[in-house]
Amino acid sequence: MTLTLMLAAAAPDNALTLSPVDMFLQADLVVKAVMVGLLLASVWTWGIIFSFAGRLRRMRKGCDEFERAFWQAKDMDAFAKERGREDLPSAQVLNAGIAEWRRSTAQRGMNPDGTRDRLATAMGSALAGTIDKISDRLNILATVGSVAPFVGLFGTVWGIMRAFIAIAGEQNTSLAVVAPGIAEALFATAIGLFAAIPAVIGYNRLSHGVNRLETRVQRFSDGLYTTFSRELES
Repeated sequence: MTLTLMLAAAAPDNALTLSPVDMFLQADLVVKAVMVGLLLASVWTWGIIFSFAGRLRRMRKGCDEFERAFWQAKDMDAFAKERGREDLPSAQVLNAGIAEWRRSTAQRGMNPDGTRDRLATAMGSALAGTIDKISDRLNILATVGSVAPFVGLFGTVWGIMRAFIAIAGEQNTSLAVVAPGIAEALFATAIGLFAAIPAVIGYNRLSHGVNRLETRVQRFSDGLYTTFSRELES
């Protein structure tokens, strides 16, 4: 006889069984609100993770193709007019560099060193602004990952308080009186962790992806800066 069968045979016929649905339905209104809020946060988190990962993947592929086409192009201005409006970090950096180049070279008595500084500043600002815009929704994952366990803990504390009140009211410390409130409390904690763990993992992985994208676009910016610098020398 296995351990499971032995435990089932030893359990009384009226043993208390609680499914997740039963625990939710029997929970206090406050604990129900906590559970629903955490479940909605979990759904929101997974939606952000999948949509952000897909967007990041498409953006990496778009930058690869954009930069490959740029270095093969013979006319930088024509390429910028044709593809400069694409919603890509590389395109934003290119537009900022060309715009600053035109403004600086249009001046009389152009200072090459000052032009180089302005080019570096303009492209760096464009890259930073684009990356900030891309990573904006990651703050939601960070918030859910840090707050959800504490919200679940609040539901746990409330459920345990309710269990103690039930013990005092019934004047009975049997498992049938204590178990429902404690089970609801622990279930709230579990839902909090269910929402927080994917949020933390998703935030770390997606942040790493954003950093990699920023690094590769920074290399493109460096190459573009070198091209402009050569033009200044010639």
